[in-house]
Amino acid sequence: MATSALLSHITVPATAAKHTATIIFVHGLGDTGAGWKFVAEDLGRHEKLRHVKWILPNAPKMRVTANSGMEMSSWFDIFAFDGSKGDDVQGMQKTVSSLSQLISNEVDSGIPSERIVLGGFSQGAAMTLLTGLTTEWKLGGLVALSGRLPMQKELDSDPTLIKNTHFAQTPLFWGHGTADPLVPFSRAETSVEFLRTKIGVKDTNGDSLVGLKFHAYAGMQHTACDVELEHLREWLSKAIPEESS
Repeated sequence: MATSALLSHITVPATAAKHTATIIFVHGLGDTGAGWKFVAEDLGRHEKLRHVKWILPNAPKMRVTANSGMEMSSWFDIFAFDGSKGDDVQGMQKTVSSLSQLISNEVDSGIPSERIVLGGFSQGAAMTLLTGLTTEWKLGGLVALSGRLPMQKELDSDPTLIKNTHFAQTPLFWGHGTADPLVPFSRAETSVEFLRTKIGVKDTNGDSLVGLKFHAYAGMQHTACDVELEHLREWLSKAIPEESS
């Protein structure tokens, strides 16, 4: 069976002589991979992340129902911003397939899946969590910034959708602002509770990265702040550390 073309994307190469880990970071609604290029470049210059290549995929353009049908870059349709009309299951599953293909391409190029981190902001965070649950890849970590877990109703009613037996043991960094007006903090809390009660995800303990590391940023709205990015840098340097020669 023929495979579809890879998502268009921006690549920020590793700055070290040897590339040994990859971060795939997924942007939010109306953005492109270029919107996160400066973050990738800034984090990539840090001495403990110089071995990391960044892949910043671009979402296709589509009409977004909740935004008066306006066409914009989006990973799935949004029926209502408050989630009251359910999720675009078909669109989300299509994006999961596309992101899984990016992971597969990296594995084929010689990077073990355990050395790949998938992450994203807002819509990208939602797709990161859903991909992490419904694909079989054992990843090095997942990053969710200002996001929520979609398709909770479907995942709860049909456990066969959850194909990743490694999810509960996968390091998960979650950052969210308490004043987020677009993805309210309460939606993050509901998502985390689902992962704890339905998937068996535990909070990290001690120096172990296994499980959920949740950061609440007081007063932060729908954005990423410097403190959050510093916390993320520290976490990434432990999740996919430079390999000893």
